[in-house]
Amino acid sequence: MRISRIASLILGFGGSVGVHAFFAPDQEVLSSLRPGPDTVNGRRPNIIFILTDDQDVHLDSLEWMPHVKKHLLDQGTSFTKHYCTTAVCCPSRVTLWTGKAAHNTNITDVNPPYGGYPKFVTQGFNENYLPVWLQQAGYNTYYTGKLFNVHTVDNYNSPYAAGFTTSDFLLDPFTYNYLNSTFRRTGEEPQSYEGEYVTDVLTQKAYSLLDEAVSAEEPFFLTIAPSAPHADIQMSGSILDPDPVFLYGAPVSAMRHEHLFEDVKVPRTKNFNPDEPSGANWLLHLEQQNQTNVDWNDHFYRQRLRALQAVDEMVDGLIERVNQHGIMEDTYIIYSSDNGFHIGQHRLQPGKSCGYEEDINIPFIIRGPGVAANHTTDIVTSHTDLAPTFFDLLGIPQREDFDGTAIPVTRSGLDIESASERRREHVNVEYWGFAGGEGIYGRELHEHNTYKAIRIVGSGYNLYYSIWCNNERELYDMDV
Repeated sequence: MRISRIASLILGFGGSVGVHAFFAPDQEVLSSLRPGPDTVNGRRPNIIFILTDDQDVHLDSLEWMPHVKKHLLDQGTSFTKHYCTTAVCCPSRVTLWTGKAAHNTNITDVNPPYGGYPKFVTQGFNENYLPVWLQQAGYNTYYTGKLFNVHTVDNYNSPYAAGFTTSDFLLDPFTYNYLNSTFRRTGEEPQSYEGEYVTDVLTQKAYSLLDEAVSAEEPFFLTIAPSAPHADIQMSGSILDPDPVFLYGAPVSAMRHEHLFEDVKVPRTKNFNPDEPSGANWLLHLEQQNQTNVDWNDHFYRQRLRALQAVDEMVDGLIERVNQHGIMEDTYIIYSSDNGFHIGQHRLQPGKSCGYEEDINIPFIIRGPGVAANHTTDIVTSHTDLAPTFFDLLGIPQREDFDGTAIPVTRSGLDIESASERRREHVNVEYWGFAGGEGIYGRELHEHNTYKAIRIVGSGYNLYYSIWCNNERELYDMDV
């Protein structure tokens, strides 16, 4: 999608654009859509939530995942206008787990003092987020993979992440090391898996947790959070250590996938490495990438696709095991990511942290009881809505402090909201701090990457408006 500047700004936003604006659905309509706790074959439903790291929509990564297509896209509903509200992992994940926008969590970065696991704890969320609430509602909770940045081999127990029946977390400084991961399972010491492919290790852990969850004969919520397709980062220590060194490289695939996609390149959309600079603020000073740079970024893109193949195989194995356990009719399977990704768009090096569509529009797919198969919807949804949606699916009363609202997932529910145009058309987008590339070129940090923005989608209009920290403003017609 090309972002084109509208010459005359037609919207006069003032102050903060971070307000979560929406049209309140009629409570009678919402009540009719709620499944209640015991309406799926007489049993409380389960949720399996797969959360990848940095997976895009606009670079077409889902097109290269045949098992996700077969089991989730073809058997479920895809939400094509689903957004993260902060395009970087820790603030986005905290929003997901709390139902609160980042300006209300005060977690605005991936590292202390403004973000990361230590900030999550000091803000009081370790006792007040989704897994804790689910356990209070009678659910067993399981988790494997990445939780937050700066959740390390040194601080995982100070305190332990609360709210999990059993967890098996990826830990820094090895979270983004594809061939030297460290996991820590409940009740055990951290264990290193040097030389083993991280997604394959995580897959076996996911299968084990699924077996444990089913054998407990209680309703469960299982999160599986692979680090793919994030860039490979070799860390000399965590950000909490003195003078840590982070070395960035392309994602790494399992050996069995190394030969795939040899001729594939980053989609050459109209905003790919344009002849004229685009965007605002520091983006206007980016140089056009030369051919050597473009060629390496194409390699980075292929490595992302290759790294996702093990995730795709994991999805296939999970579906097989869910069927073997006989719980498919009682289980929602949800697939999403923490944020999107850009490679070459607007002359940007591989990365995220911008408010543009590549970085904020992300996968959201759901399969389960009452969910239409092979269906897509363009209703506007965001990560602030996920905790309310999980509550709704599991029949748990909504919290008054949620910023989001439950997403209708059944065909009838979607038709009601689409026909009545009751659902909001706005998503707040916000960011604080710096942006940086994750490839081998353009490694300088852009320190003034703070903005408030709003994404507006409705009948007859499709807009993005932002205000930067230097008071520069942008308005784009996204249909041009």
